[in-house]
Amino acid sequence: MRTAAAGHLFIYAPVPVYRDADALYVERQAVNGLRLWSRHFARVTVVMPEKNADVPKGWMPLAEALSELPDVRVETVPSAFSPQHFLRVWPRERRRLKALVAEADYLSFAIGGLFGDWGAVCALEALRLRKRFAIWTDRVESDVLLKSREWGDWKQRLKSRLYRRPMAWLERTLISRADLGLFHGKETYDAYAGFSRNPQLVHDIHIAGADHISDQALQVKLSELRQRPLRIIYAGRAEGMKGPADWISVLERLSVLNVPFEAEWLGDGSCLPMMRNRIRRAGLCDQVRFPGFVENHADVRARLQRADVFLFCHKTAESPRCLIEALTSATPIVGYEGAYARDLIAGSGGGLLVPQGDTERLAQTLAVLSDERETLAMLMRRAHMEAAPFTDEKVFAHRCMLIRRYLAPTSRTSGRGPGGRALRVAAEG
Repeated sequence: MRTAAAGHLFIYAPVPVYRDADALYVERQAVNGLRLWSRHFARVTVVMPEKNADVPKGWMPLAEALSELPDVRVETVPSAFSPQHFLRVWPRERRRLKALVAEADYLSFAIGGLFGDWGAVCALEALRLRKRFAIWTDRVESDVLLKSREWGDWKQRLKSRLYRRPMAWLERTLISRADLGLFHGKETYDAYAGFSRNPQLVHDIHIAGADHISDQALQVKLSELRQRPLRIIYAGRAEGMKGPADWISVLERLSVLNVPFEAEWLGDGSCLPMMRNRIRRAGLCDQVRFPGFVENHADVRARLQRADVFLFCHKTAESPRCLIEALTSATPIVGYEGAYARDLIAGSGGGLLVPQGDTERLAQTLAVLSDERETLAMLMRRAHMEAAPFTDEKVFAHRCMLIRRYLAPTSRTSGRGPGGRALRVAAEG
């Protein structure tokens, strides 16, 4: 049921759409986001980057999605991350985005990157038109780029050296000029709140309340706990920033410690060959599975609910939704210390955290949980309690309330603020 709708919302969302011949395809979770936005605004315009590449598994035709969302319009911009491509298409796309910014009542832009960051272009146009806007982000992109030197090739390291400082300047300057900062997760909030005139801690998930583990299913999970090896899971991209090498190191150490376990990593990525090779060399193929991308979200939820612990080794300042998804499955999160993870379990203690990079301590923590099943059961109950506030309806309603409260359609009266002069030159150039 739609709430009292207010005005016309324009957002930039960096989730790409894929073109196959004359049809565009969109991620199903993104469609859920469009549905939830449209419940709080009379009209919604969303700009998304368009890619000409093979359509990922599980994506649906955009036309089919929009047929049930008559008040939602999707516009696309080129996915232009190289300087040459971006600068070539920028003049035309800037004019289009300016017109979209001008016609909307409420504005919210996701930023992240440098070349190809169309959210930043939208923000510059909003500044030029003196319109209120929000900046949304779920990770500290400049920090991600800096940390990529640890696992990237020479091209990635060169990109980090050339782009990181201007990227950090752009992030902070736009955030300082935005009327509202929507920061997904405590990690991102802590990094950016000091630059924002109105920072707000928000979340972005696509899990309905009905998809949380039921009390009955939790009791079944707890009743079977003593009868099995420790079940370990992770769900996400197998890329360097997710710490897959550390994840494998923990499993190798558990094997040395003679801890009975079974593990699976759900998701595709460039690190999968390395992970499979290490597991094969360690003789753990019977215990560790790599099913790749799992298209059916119900299947992902079932696997998360079946697991005993969600093992994560994230290396960058980000707010991955997979940690919340684990908590909604009554699966404790066990991994590296960080503001985001710490905040998620601050209420009841639905997980355990160790210092960044300490794979030995992480393995020892899992070994203790394997031996002390009552402690593990307690963590499961606490994880279940931590997850209660996290449903898609609640988190989207919260963000929409903030946008409606703080971005009422009035004109700006001043171009002043931190970074104002430099940014005004960029916006009006």
